[in-house]
Amino acid sequence: MTSYLLRGVSVLGAEPTDLLIRDGVIAAGPATDADVIDAAGLVALPGLVDLHTHLREPGREDAETVETGSRAAALGGYTAVFAMANTSPVADTAGVVEQVWRLGREAGLVDVQPIGAVTVGLAGKQLAELGAMATSAAGVRIFSDDGHCVADPRLMRRALEYVKAFDGIIAQHAEEPRLTEGAQMHEGEVSTRLGLTGWPAVAEEAIIARDVLLAEHVGSRLHICHVSTAGSVEVLRQAKARGVRVTAEVTPHHLLLTDELAASYDPVYKVNPPLRTAKDVQALRDALVEGVIDIVATDHAPHAVEDKECEWAYARPGMVGLETALPVVLSVLGQRWDLIAERMSRTPARIAGLTGHGTDLAVGDPANLTLVDPSARRVVDPSELASRSRNTPYAGTTLPGRIVATFLRGEPTVLDGKAVK
Repeated sequence: MTSYLLRGVSVLGAEPTDLLIRDGVIAAGPATDADVIDAAGLVALPGLVDLHTHLREPGREDAETVETGSRAAALGGYTAVFAMANTSPVADTAGVVEQVWRLGREAGLVDVQPIGAVTVGLAGKQLAELGAMATSAAGVRIFSDDGHCVADPRLMRRALEYVKAFDGIIAQHAEEPRLTEGAQMHEGEVSTRLGLTGWPAVAEEAIIARDVLLAEHVGSRLHICHVSTAGSVEVLRQAKARGVRVTAEVTPHHLLLTDELAASYDPVYKVNPPLRTAKDVQALRDALVEGVIDIVATDHAPHAVEDKECEWAYARPGMVGLETALPVVLSVLGQRWDLIAERMSRTPARIAGLTGHGTDLAVGDPANLTLVDPSARRVVDPSELASRSRNTPYAGTTLPGRIVATFLRGEPTVLDGKAVK
């Protein structure tokens, strides 16, 4: 295994130093045999961890594969991603989650951890094989019907009780389906002006309120996916103050974009939950800094061309985000490196129980890290994305920061901004 000396790197924004990678870990001692990388002006962060990625394989390899999604993740500075269960077939059995896990290992670009479905076929009728997935080679600990809400409160309670036995987590897509039938965008002034059926904030907030009460009653772990409203933030703040075991995520696009973009009728801005108001965006930013929202997760949702380049009403919701997540967060938070490391690496790794990721980059820690050039600016060009899909809402946008290198257990997956394999 090649050794690397990162010369003059700033670890989490601290004074420049030399960082030695040897035998897959951060090392001390002489570096006479190491390949030298000039890292002057670069910032080292622990490798990013994404708890919410759609890799589409098996079933929709026309939109993404585990390999292409892994490459996009590495180019975005990630060393671990959690693959959602809404594949075809659905990842609701030990066999399917093990398939995804093995595909990730074969790609070798990031650690791919499958998320298992909560219910069979995401249908919300009966629990999936939660125990079998937990004891499989994939070792699943997070379960989600993302894309669908576990709307039945009795079934949600049973799921929370089941995973409590092995300290698992139910990650809820908070959307009361009876309040969002036919919804096309956020319900508010813009939807009224455009004549589009609205997706009300209360549809999200009502499910979060219900589920924190269920989690509190059961004493189990609950994670809320893609929080998008100011009201949701207040529900979470109150639940955390009571000691409920709830964590929450926000996406980069909900930290930056608003429902005004729907006025373009460009389906690239169609997403679930929808883009909300500027007031919601500010509440989400404040909650992320405060820690009421624990992490940033991409909800990277690649789609084939025909599913996005069509009329708004027929377009599938979702945006790609792995390669732009850190630049978007930098544009929102600025160069607050320790906070970024906490929200995009350490805390997601801690929530998932993922060892070796989200470290302090101290001597002896696994060398899972990324190097960022904070002075660089990048105009997003969809044709340059490594993802198999091109549905980015940032086309033509100038974003700060450039991922220069990513290391997975001491092996480079990205060097000089380019994928190694």
